Amino acid sequence: MFLSSWNLLGTRKSSTGQGATIANTSTPLPLDSITDAGARARGRVIVSGSHGGLYPAYLASRAGAKAVVLNDAGGGLEAAGIAGVLALAEIGMAAAAAAHHSCRIGDARDALAHGSISAVNSVAESFGVRVGTTVADAGKLLGAAPLPSGSLPEIAETRRLSQLDGSNVDIVLADSASLVVKEDAGRIVITGSHGGLIGGDPTRALKAAAALGVFNDAGYGCGAAGTTRLPALDELGIAAVAVAHTSARIGDAASAWATGVISCANRTAHAAGMKIGEPLAAAVRRVWC
Repeated sequence: MFLSSWNLLGTRKSSTGQGATIANTSTPLPLDSITDAGARARGRVIVSGSHGGLYPAYLASRAGAKAVVLNDAGGGLEAAGIAGVLALAEIGMAAAAAAHHSCRIGDARDALAHGSISAVNSVAESFGVRVGTTVADAGKLLGAAPLPSGSLPEIAETRRLSQLDGSNVDIVLADSASLVVKEDAGRIVITGSHGGLIGGDPTRALKAAAALGVFNDAGYGCGAAGTTRLPALDELGIAAVAVAHTSARIGDAASAWATGVISCANRTAHAAGMKIGEPLAAAVRRVWC
């Protein structure tokens, strides 16, 4: 269970009183992925299906949102699934995370319909958002939040292309699946993204016909939403696995490669020889070297 007022990143209390009156009850902006935030997000409360890590928080800040609710992705290794929620308190931005078991990751409307809050930063807490508050109610409460006093420093997601142990097998390390390109077809593509379909859309499962796609299971969550890309990729004959959220930091492809342990594999990956419970790097070397 997560607790409110996490202090892992030195969050501080807002000067706003906890008994503040709600002055703005505008409807939250639902975004299945925070990468879809644009000019329409400025000054709005965003409810997003993205995980609550540092890069999604940075995107919410860059978009000029006043507050954001993300998905806790099971918390995961080093609490990476809520690290961004906590960091936003440092710029005076209210943020919270929905429990991954209460709503489907990658689905903002499901979060609004069924989600409950599992983690909250000090600014959001000062406006009455608590662990157990529904996402719908949190969205209303956060309408009263002020615009942030600053913005998060730029956080650059990384994409790196290398070859597996000097072989001719290409490996892509992409912190986000949004960094995958069509030229990655036939490559081993390791992402830091959650394994959930964005808005349930199978066309957004992966941008290339990779030899293997790797994701973070985000704690599986409601309806095993954290792994729904895998069966969608099966339909395309693409092998795909997820690593356990407790074994690798979500949003960090290098972490998945260094310490990730396979927790889920689709039929195509099973047929290729990938095994649940095996370290990802060892499995890839065994199958492709």
